[in-house]
Parts: sequence; C-alpha cells; structure tokens
Amino acid sequence: MHNRTNGSPKYLMAKPPEQVFTDRRQRRPVWFDLRRTTRGIQAMILGGLASLVSLIITFWTLPQISSDGRLPILRLVVLLAVIGLVVRWILAGIAVLIGSVGVLIGGLLSQFGVVYLGVTLDPGVNLHGGVEAAWLVSIVMSSVSAFVGWVAYAGSDDAYVSEVMRVVRRRARKIEAAPKTGMLIIQIDGLSAPLLNWMVMSGNLPHLGGWVRDGSHSLVGWHTGVPATTPASQAGILHGGSGQIPAFRWYEKETGRVMVTNRSRDAAEIEARMSTGRGLLADGGASISNNWSGDAPKSELVFSRAALPNGRSRGYVRFFSSPHGAARGLVLCVAEMVKELHQARRQRRRNLVPRVNRGGSYIFLRAISNVLLRDLNVSLVTDELIKGTPVIYCDFVDYDEVAHHAGPTRPESLQTLEGLDRVLGALQRIINILPHSYEIVVLSDHGQSQGSTFLQRYGRTLTQVVDELVDTTKEPVAATRPSEGWGPVNAFLTELSLRRSVAGTMTRRALHGKATRGEVELGPADCEPPVAADEQMVVTASGNLALIYLATTPGRVPLEEIELLHPKLIPGLATHPGIGFVVVDTLAEGPVAIGSAGVHVLRSGRIEGVDPLAQYGLRAAASMLRQAEMPHNGDIVVISRLDEYTHEVAAFEELVGCHGGIGGWQTEAVLVHPRRWVVDEPPVGSDAVHHLLIGWLEQLGQRKHESEITAAAVAASNDASVKDASVTDASVEA
Repeated sequence: MHNRTNGSPKYLMAKPPEQVFTDRRQRRPVWFDLRRTTRGIQAMILGGLASLVSLIITFWTLPQISSDGRLPILRLVVLLAVIGLVVRWILAGIAVLIGSVGVLIGGLLSQFGVVYLGVTLDPGVNLHGGVEAAWLVSIVMSSVSAFVGWVAYAGSDDAYVSEVMRVVRRRARKIEAAPKTGMLIIQIDGLSAPLLNWMVMSGNLPHLGGWVRDGSHSLVGWHTGVPATTPASQAGILHGGSGQIPAFRWYEKETGRVMVTNRSRDAAEIEARMSTGRGLLADGGASISNNWSGDAPKSELVFSRAALPNGRSRGYVRFFSSPHGAARGLVLCVAEMVKELHQARRQRRRNLVPRVNRGGSYIFLRAISNVLLRDLNVSLVTDELIKGTPVIYCDFVDYDEVAHHAGPTRPESLQTLEGLDRVLGALQRIINILPHSYEIVVLSDHGQSQGSTFLQRYGRTLTQVVDELVDTTKEPVAATRPSEGWGPVNAFLTELSLRRSVAGTMTRRALHGKATRGEVELGPADCEPPVAADEQMVVTASGNLALIYLATTPGRVPLEEIELLHPKLIPGLATHPGIGFVVVDTLAEGPVAIGSAGVHVLRSGRIEGVDPLAQYGLRAAASMLRQAEMPHNGDIVVISRLDEYTHEVAAFEELVGCHGGIGGWQTEAVLVHPRRWVVDEPPVGSDAVHHLLIGWLEQLGQRKHESEITAAAVAASNDASVKDASVTDASVEA
C-alpha cells in the first residue's frame, strides 16, 4: 500500500514519486538500522531456542543418542547453526546448475546432512549404533525442529515469512528506488464481498481490515456475472476477454474435445484466442499462480504458460534452499493433513450439514495449497517486489480450496482467510522496507455458495437424469468431477519437468506416464473424459452450472429441434425439483429461460407465468443472456435450484461450497483498493474491473500508450535493419 505521512493518505499525491522516495530515505530515523539489527539478533535467539528445544526432545526420545552433560547440547546448537549457514551458501551457489527440484532435494538432504555432521563432529555427543542410527537421529531432529518452529510461530508471522523479511532487509540496502510507484494485486480466490465485509466488521482480519478501518483503502463489491469461475473472471481482469469462456469446462463440437481451463494445453489455446498483446501485465508485469498470463513478460506457475520454457527466479532458489522453505514445508504438509483429518472427523461427529466427503486427494491438495504453494507465492512475489516490477498479480487459492470441501463460512475456511491476512501484512512490511513504493489492491474472482449437492439431495447425478429423459442408444458422456485444485499442482510440476537440468530430468522420470506432450496431468482420470465421434450427449458441470450438448448435431441446437429429437428433455429438466431453470435458444425470440411455471425471454424481457429468474437477483437476466451468447456454450444451460431462505444451491459437482453459475454469494466478488482512487459505480463483470485497473496503472505512469508502443516498435525495427545491413556489408567485404 502507499506510504503515509502525517496521517494523510493523500500526502503522496502532493509530490512527484521521486521526491517522495528521496524524502522517505532522508527522514529515516537513526534508530532504524538499530531496530533492524535488534530484530536480527532476536531472530537468532529465537532460532537458537527452537534448536535447543528440538535437541532436548530428540535426546529425550531416542535411545540412539546421548550427551556428556548439558554443555555438549549447547555447543551442538552453535555447531548446527554454523554448518547450516555454510551448506546454504553452497546450495545457493550451485542452484543454477541443478535447477529448482535439485535445490529442493538438496535442501532436504542438507537439513539431514547438517544434523548428521553436527552430531558426528561434536565429541560430547554419543551415538549408539552405526550410520543408520546417525541418520535416524538426523531425520527425527530435523522433523522435530520443523514442528517446534511451526508451534513457535503459530499466531504470528510464519517462520518462512520471517526468513524472507531478513533477505529483503539485506537486499534493500543494495537496490535503487524504482522511479514510479508500482501496483501489487493480490487475488484471494473465492472470497465473497458479504463474507469479507463481515470478517472486517468482526475484527478478524487486522491487516486487511485495518486498511479499511483507517481509511487508506475502500471495499466495494462487484458482480461477476455467469460463469462465476476463476478462469472467466481472470480472463476479464487480466485480458478484458471474459466473453470467450462459458464455463470452467465445456465441449467444442468442431474438434470433439472437452476444454478444461486449468489444463495447460487448453489454457494456452484459449489465451491465444482472447489475447491482444496488451493485457493488464503487458508493460513489464509479472503473473504468478494464475490461469492466464495477462500478456506479462514474466510468468510463474501460470496454467497457460506452464508448458513453455521458463527461467529460474531467485524466489524459487530462496524457497527451496531455505531451511524455513520447502524442507520445513514438507514436514508441515503432514501436520496440515492431520489437521484436515481431524476437522473432517469433527464435522461428521457433529453431523454438520451440508457436508461432503473430505478424503482422498483433497487431503494432499489442501496441504500443498495451504503450505507449500502459499510460501512459494510469497517468495516469488517478494522477488518481483525487490526488482521493482511495475505490476504484479498473484492468486492465492488457499481459501477457495478449503471452502469447496468444508463450506464457505465454516471455521477452517475462516482460519484460512486469517492466514492470508497475515500474508498481506507481511507483504506490506516488505514494501515498507524497500526504497520504492507499491500500491496494494486486493480482489477476488468470485464468491462461493453453499449447499448439499444435487446427488446428495436426489440420489442421482444430473447426467443420469438426462440419460432417462433422452432417446439415445448410448449414455451421455459426463465431465462433472471436481478438478480445480489440481491446476496449481500440475502447473508447478509441468514447469519443473520442462527445465533443462538434472532436476528436470528427475521430474520427468518420476512422472513418467503422467505427462502428455510435456504437460503433467495428475488428478482423477474421468474429470475430462475423451469424447468419441459417435457420442450423442455430453454433460459438463461447473458448480451449479451445467452445459448439455447434443454432440452429433452441429451448431447451436434450438428449442424447436430439441423438442423433436428429445421431447421429454426440456420439460423434464425444467420441472425437476433440483433445477431452477434451463436456458435454451429459440428460432423466434433467441435465448429463453424456462422454469417449472414460467418463461423469461432474455432479449425482450417478456415473461410468461412465474418468472424463473426472480429469486436469482436483478442482474440474473442480463448475466444469463450474456452467457447464452458466448461461443461454444451448451445447447442447454442448466442452473440448479436456489433455496428461498438459506440461499443454498445444489452443485452438480460433489462440493459443499461451489461457484460457476448464479445464486447465493458466488457472483458477489470483492475489490479493496486505495481510497484515493474513486470507484463511482460497483463494477459489473470482470472486464469492467480490468478497465479500472488499467486506469489506475495509467495514473501511476505504469501503462504505455499506443504512441509509445508504436515508437518502440519502430525503433526496434530500425535497429534490426541496421544490424542486417552491417551483416550484409561484412559478407560483401568477406
């Protein structure tokens, strides 16, 4: 966020940015360096105490190790710190040669190796056994140390964030201030405006809520429209191209493929369709952990760029080589899995409804998203902040992943938001250390709506209902299994597998058979099933939005033709108790929404009988009309029921918290922005948010105008011509 002086957030606007940066450095008090030194000493003392506690626990629990009194244990603490520092220097030095996975493996082995060397070198420490005993001691000691560190930092900054802060303080002395204020955009995936408003009022978010309370930032809700999904919203925010995406997954009749937006090769193809080259991040920006690149020259963990070669960043190296990074993270992943098992059991014992099964791969995905990927994102963002990257956009998926399985307002989901608030506080402190400044914008891509699933309520899936209503010889193909959580993991592994290094080779061998054309595809195999040429019906689901395709009938099939081919289909769906309405095209009046007791013509607004869209809000008709006119939309669009009192929906996927369609909070996203940037009307649609952000970048001087782009292109063309002429002259002389 912007730096404030004299208590007024408007102060920065009174002077050019260059003068503000200079003034801030000149006004920095003498005791600033002393405070920084004190913090470093405090961190060393806390680290030493954590190591001492870990050693005491290890000596007490393992008979394979003992000491000749208390002094050897204290001496071992110092010895481990020295050896660890040397090993980290060496590991950072060879990181360029061995790649990210090599650093990860080296970091893990180094943690065990440091303990092994310290134990064997200290004459006052006795090992009872051979090499096996030494390695057992080192493994236990490293694991206990990570756990003790986690307990020590519970309720405050994570250990890894503190490590990052120390790195930033060291590097901040050597870097020059960027000439202009940059923008850091943090996306909290799945966070609805009503929920954030409640969390701020309750005081549970001291950092984000504090910005709103002290007047530096404003909170405004915005309507996503349909589909309420991350890919569609990010397509609008990053590219201004949300109209290309009708759902999280859809079927394309022309190619006979199910397109999935978090699958790298599909994401790359979709981005090529909507990119103009002038996305939100085009002017030197960085895209981190997103669906799309935003035309950024630097992309990390981005689905649409995961299958492209990418350079190594210092953020990767710092994360994998730090003892508080991946090595600690893997240990804490186990703790996160145990935590998930306990919370799921607690839901079952209390018989909370609605709820879904929280076992299987979700336990693993939660640990990865809430521990490893969160800390890795912090490291990557920090690296770009230090560089002075003009605009940075990063998506944190922690809350969305937990809320899908636990429920959007359940305690474990809210605890995840509190953890993300601590991340925001850490990023603010990092910015305050740097000589250059950033504005912080926090937004979400959609909200979530809760409810028992369609299958739980009615004992059958939507695909089975469709199969009973159509006159076909084959069962419909269903692409309805949740797969959203696998996207970040697959993007991460895909990037690593493509690196030309020892690490890349190891990753490719380890994932042999799990990669297609270089893209890693982990997750349930039936999430995106193959569609044969003779398949007659295809059903895809995205939360409580489903698309039904008559696969063998080309083009968008109108209502009149559907009634001839399958006369029971539309009436059967519209009157089903689990379905709120269906949208289908007509030859005479275009798209219409059909409910159990009425019809709403979307273009003209004419209503017959009871309006099926009435309880879905004032924007429902416009949202469904826009979605109905998107390319590759289903022949039939299905939206689940919406409970009149609880506003719960019935997802067609097995998720207790869902998004994708309309109803409840899923279309109510949020935007938290510096208050000096006035938003006259709440944005409607992610394309409107894109234009807001572009305008703010222009105010910061971080957006190039068309004339500048043209001039740069002409200059580059002239340089190329000069080089070609030089080469030609040299050839003639030769």
